[in-house]
Amino acid sequence: MIEAPLSLPTATGLREAQRLPRVLSQYRDPNAAWSLVEIVVTLGPFTMLWAAMWGLMHFSYGLSLALALPAAGFLVRLFMIQHDCGHGSFFRDRAVNDWVGRAFGVFTLTPYDYWKRTHAAHHASAGNLERRGQGDIATLTVDEYLALSWHGRLGYRLYRHPVVMFGIGPLYLFLVQHRAPVGLMRGAGWKPWISVMSTNLGIAIVAALLMWLVGPGPFLMIHGPILLLAATIGVWLFYVQHQFEGVHWAHEREWRFPDAALYGSSHYDLPLVLRWFSANIGVHHVHHLASRIPFYRLPEVLRDFPELAKVGRVTLLGSLGCVRYALWDENAQRMISFRALRDRTLPSPT
Repeated sequence: MIEAPLSLPTATGLREAQRLPRVLSQYRDPNAAWSLVEIVVTLGPFTMLWAAMWGLMHFSYGLSLALALPAAGFLVRLFMIQHDCGHGSFFRDRAVNDWVGRAFGVFTLTPYDYWKRTHAAHHASAGNLERRGQGDIATLTVDEYLALSWHGRLGYRLYRHPVVMFGIGPLYLFLVQHRAPVGLMRGAGWKPWISVMSTNLGIAIVAALLMWLVGPGPFLMIHGPILLLAATIGVWLFYVQHQFEGVHWAHEREWRFPDAALYGSSHYDLPLVLRWFSANIGVHHVHHLASRIPFYRLPEVLRDFPELAKVGRVTLLGSLGCVRYALWDENAQRMISFRALRDRTLPSPT
C-alpha cells in the first residue's frame, strides 16, 4: 500500500524526512529471481568483454583498449551488487548475501567483510560534523581550513586536487588501502585482517590463473585499464553523492539520521544507460534513508513519490561543477570552493 503523498520542504524545514524510513520500508523485499538475473547480465558481459579484449590484442591493442570502458562499467556494476549484499538487500538470506559479496570482492578488489563494516559506519555518521572520516571523503570546514598551517593547507589542497582525488586516490584505495587495513579498524580485532587476507588470497589465485592462461603482460594490459577506469568511476560517483553545493551537514547535537540521509546525499540524475551501469546508486538520498531497498527497486520509489526526485538533484552536466567544492561553510550552510574563500578573504579595494 502506498502512503499519502509527501510534502517535502527544503533543508531548513526537514519535517517530512522523519517518517520517510518507515514509509520506504515497504520496498525492502528483494526478488531472488530478479537478483539472479542482475548477476547474470552483469558478470556474463564482463567476462565476455574481458575475453574479447584478449582476443583483439592479437590484432590491435587499440581495438582491445576500446572495450575497456564498457568492461569497467560492468565491473562498477559488480561492485554495486556487492554493495547491496553488504546492506543485506540483494537476497533475503544473510548468508547468501555475504558469500556473494565475498566472491565479488575478489573481482572488485574490495574485502567484503571489512568494507561492510566501514560502510555501515559511513551510513550511521554521514553528514555529522563530529563523526567525519568514517568511510567518507575528508571534508574540512572553512574555520578548520583557515586554522591550518601553510603546509596543512597545501596538503588538503593536494588531497582535493582532481588528479589526486580521481586518479591517484582510487588506485591507492583499491590497490593499497584495501590490501591491509592498517590503523583503520581499531578495536575490531582480527576480523578485518581475516577479511582482507582471504580476499587477497582469492585475488592472487584468480590473477595467477589468468596470467597462466593469457600471460602476465596481456593480463596487466587488459585488466589494468579496466581497473583504473572502474576505480575512478566509483570514486566519482561517491564524490558527487556527498560533495554537492546544497549538501546538509550538522553538528552532533543537531544531527538527525533521516534529515542527514535525505539532504546529505544527492539524487544524481544520470541518463538511462549510465543509471543502469551504476545500478541506480544515483538515487542516493533514498538509499541512505532505506539502505535495505535493492537497487532495482529504487526507481519504484521515485515513481510512487515523485517529490523525492527533486530533492538534492544533480544532473550529469551539473555534477562537473562539484569538483570545485572543497570546504563546508558553516555560516552559509553550503559547500564552497577554494576560490570563493580566497575572494572572501581578499582585502576590499579602497
